[in-house]
Amino acid sequence: MKNLKRFILNALALCLVSLIMRTVGVSFHAYVSSRAGAEAMGLYSLLSGFYGFAVTLATSGIGLATTRLVSEELGKDDPAGARDALRRALLYSLAFSLLANLLLFSLASPVGKLLLGDERTILPLQILSFSLIPISITSTLNGYFTAIRKVYKNAIIQLLEQGVRIFAVSRLLTILLPRGIAYACVALALGGMMAEVGSFLFSVAAVLWENRRKLPKGSPESKKGLTKKLCGIALPVAFSTYARSGLLSVEHMLIPIGLKKSGSSHSVALASYGTLQSLVMPILLFPSALIGSFSGLLVPELAECAVRGNKREIRYIAERVIQLSLCFSIGVSGIMICFSHELGDLIYPGKSTHLYIRLLAPLIPVMYLDSTVDAMLKGLGEQVFSMGINIADSLLSIALVWFLLPKYGMMGYVLTIYLAELFNFCASMTRLIKKSGVQAHLKKWLFSPLLAIIGGTSISNILFQSIHFYRDLSVFKAILHIFVAFVLYSCFLICMQSINKEDIEWARNVLKKNGGKA
Repeated sequence: MKNLKRFILNALALCLVSLIMRTVGVSFHAYVSSRAGAEAMGLYSLLSGFYGFAVTLATSGIGLATTRLVSEELGKDDPAGARDALRRALLYSLAFSLLANLLLFSLASPVGKLLLGDERTILPLQILSFSLIPISITSTLNGYFTAIRKVYKNAIIQLLEQGVRIFAVSRLLTILLPRGIAYACVALALGGMMAEVGSFLFSVAAVLWENRRKLPKGSPESKKGLTKKLCGIALPVAFSTYARSGLLSVEHMLIPIGLKKSGSSHSVALASYGTLQSLVMPILLFPSALIGSFSGLLVPELAECAVRGNKREIRYIAERVIQLSLCFSIGVSGIMICFSHELGDLIYPGKSTHLYIRLLAPLIPVMYLDSTVDAMLKGLGEQVFSMGINIADSLLSIALVWFLLPKYGMMGYVLTIYLAELFNFCASMTRLIKKSGVQAHLKKWLFSPLLAIIGGTSISNILFQSIHFYRDLSVFKAILHIFVAFVLYSCFLICMQSINKEDIEWARNVLKKNGGKA
């Protein structure tokens, strides 16, 4: 693979920052939840569905389009063309984000009253409308930095954004929370808007510094081609994401309604929904930062391979990424199942999140690998297919929410998550196998990691059940227990050759060489 060393080092840097971000994010969620309460988190999750649709309209596929287009221009050794592509992408993002801003602000009142059924969502939606322009432009610049293989700048910007968010939300909650739950949502919306503006300013400063050198302008023919290519990539993604996001908004609105039909009050329904979406899901997705960083970098790498027609390299990348993703996610799943009580009590004391953690933990390998497969498909130009599957996934989720929640309550929602995720994964994986020629190695990818995590957690439990000298240090014991289990799991993976000498030697050679063929 060309420039493998740069790819790995970028990914490792982004992994580290993403892990820090997730750690801070989960801790901050715990802090906000303890102060604002589960009902406030549920109310904010409710309006987040419609806000997510507005964000989709504002971005309209521009992040992926920028990465793909700039990567292709750089693959042709045309930095001037890459810069021209960025200019067109910025104009595109500005036009769509202005439209989204106006629509969300003007429609906040009818949406809050009629669709969401809670007037407390109106003011937060209006506040969040002013974050759409910064979000869209930042998405474009993030796509540009990914394409030029300088994702560390994205990582730094994300850290700064999170810092602004924590400071702003903490201060605003102190001021506004005494006025009630509605004002707690206002505090979250204001803090989020201020964080997005900060991220926008940091991104603009970074791209101006990156492009401080003057380059010759591209030819008029090149510019026409770039505009056509940009729209050809972004618009199909945009239209499919509109449908996907709109359906997600409908799903988010139906969930509290379905929970109320099952016998819960409005407050209890919001609290249950807020517990699962705002508290449990961040825990389940927290470790995905370690492989999510690689997923983003796969788009430009595979885009360049596709342009060169290098099918062998595409297959090699896909198989290597699937192997690493499964080994990692199966280990995380086993740890979550085995230590659900400890994790729930450590992160959200008294919130009773451990039941949902244990119920959803077996789905982690599917969720993590599906995200990675989706990124690889986008790098291979299959973004329209991916969005079609996502739309079908959303339609299935809505149908399941409509029929299952009134009868089974939150357990019906858990079943909905399972069925929708499995459908999405199976369809996406089938497509990737067809496009890349990936061949499954079930023993190495699946069976050995399963045996390894069973052995690692079992031996860890036996060891710690016989140790009582720090019984009162529950936090230290839980962290040490989880660490030992994961170390044992890693050792078993090596012994069973799920991670073998060839894999270790490959990684070592990547870091030693300036680049090379895989």
